[in-house]
Amino acid sequence: MLIKLFKFIAIAVLVLVLILGINTWRNSSKQLVVPVLPELKVDTNLVSEHLAGAVRPRTVFSFLSEDQGAAEFQKLHRHLETSFPNLHRVLKREVVNGQGLLYTWIGKDAKAKPILLLAHQDVVPIAPGTETLWQQPPFDGVRKDGFVWGRGAWDNKSNLISQMEAVEMLIASGFQPERTVYLALTHDEEVTRHDAQSMSELLAARGIKLDLVLDEGLMVTQGVVPGVEQSVAMIGVAEKGYLTLEFKAVALPGHSSMPPATGTSAIGQLTRAMDRLEHQPFPASVSGVGRQMLETLAPEMSGFGRVALSNLWLFEPLVRRQLEASGGSSNAMLRTTTALTIIHAGNKENVLPGVAEATVNFRLMPGDTSESVIARVKQIIANEAIEVKMVPNNSDPSPVMSADSPAFMALNRTVREIFPGTLVAPGLMVAATDSRRFVDVSEHIFKFSPVRAAKEDLPRFHGTNERISEANLAEMVRFYHRFLSVTVGPVAGK
Repeated sequence: MLIKLFKFIAIAVLVLVLILGINTWRNSSKQLVVPVLPELKVDTNLVSEHLAGAVRPRTVFSFLSEDQGAAEFQKLHRHLETSFPNLHRVLKREVVNGQGLLYTWIGKDAKAKPILLLAHQDVVPIAPGTETLWQQPPFDGVRKDGFVWGRGAWDNKSNLISQMEAVEMLIASGFQPERTVYLALTHDEEVTRHDAQSMSELLAARGIKLDLVLDEGLMVTQGVVPGVEQSVAMIGVAEKGYLTLEFKAVALPGHSSMPPATGTSAIGQLTRAMDRLEHQPFPASVSGVGRQMLETLAPEMSGFGRVALSNLWLFEPLVRRQLEASGGSSNAMLRTTTALTIIHAGNKENVLPGVAEATVNFRLMPGDTSESVIARVKQIIANEAIEVKMVPNNSDPSPVMSADSPAFMALNRTVREIFPGTLVAPGLMVAATDSRRFVDVSEHIFKFSPVRAAKEDLPRFHGTNERISEANLAEMVRFYHRFLSVTVGPVAGK
């Protein structure tokens, strides 16, 4: 009997190994094969000067007074007019909400659906106390060691300048688009996204449906995806939702010498609720866009990584645990995340406060909604006495775009042409962008920036010593030049 059992186990193991091997072998590369293109000549010195000049205006949007920073946005607008005379001669420019800019490049075929490229003019402020940590002053627009340094050099003036540079070059070459192209340059992306909403509503009121929207987003990374040696370009096909909740616990104020019963103080109630939220995260799952990304990259890996990702039906729990342990963006790809960001309580050491308040930010996975998250949050904190209030400017996750659509394939092909050897995969954008405001006017919205980023570069995003290489800046111009040529050019228009 024991021998039969051992034989059965041996046969089962052999069958399992065969299944794993066959699945791994059959999971062939999903990368597009593209011809090598002649490298477009770009005046790297000129485009770098244009970006450096765009960094110098301190275009930080002000919540307190929109007029406070208006002069800086006007400086940027004048710089754009001077730097791109062909563009400003040919394209129609409209001002939205005071400082937002919407450019229209009229196509020859009025019936063809237009496309829209997004970029934003505003930048995040410098974190107080970190000014001296910058190798170059953040608003001097310094060019040094092959980089353009400064706040906005990466996020997002590099996209803005390279898009306009590509259009300027195309106009100079006599190019005329078959379909209309919009350039949407918002000035409040980092805070309110009113410009994007207004522009979307403006297009909708004119009866315009966009064939494609391309906004900032995921990048060309090197050494970021474990087990993959090549550069990887993630094209965002969906965006997580954004929800901020305020929590308020109320108790009788009093003297600290006579504290109330354990767990009934405002601070005690609130901190216990926050501890529960932090230690009971939303469930993780290797599914949806995250699973699609892993399955796309699996054939490009070697060893056990390729076997595991080619057989997620078996190894999903192991892969999930590893991604959870990695933290950061890997963990964020798996679940709706919970981030405790603000807490306020008390103003004197010997007084029991009557109110304690906290703010928590959630980034919602596709499939979750604000309502479902709030319901789960209330279940977790298990205290009906704590008030839970949703703050404005929240949004549910974006629809998931098809990675098989012609629009995605055009992006995929362009990436492979401009960044030879780079792997392309669909990805999930974990941060919020302007593009989510355009879901009513387009069914093809993607989030991708043709920016190269190594692991050590990621802290520069919204951080200290933001910069972009001049060589990469030239690649960005080539990317937008090629993308426009193939999506709105004569061939695409037929």
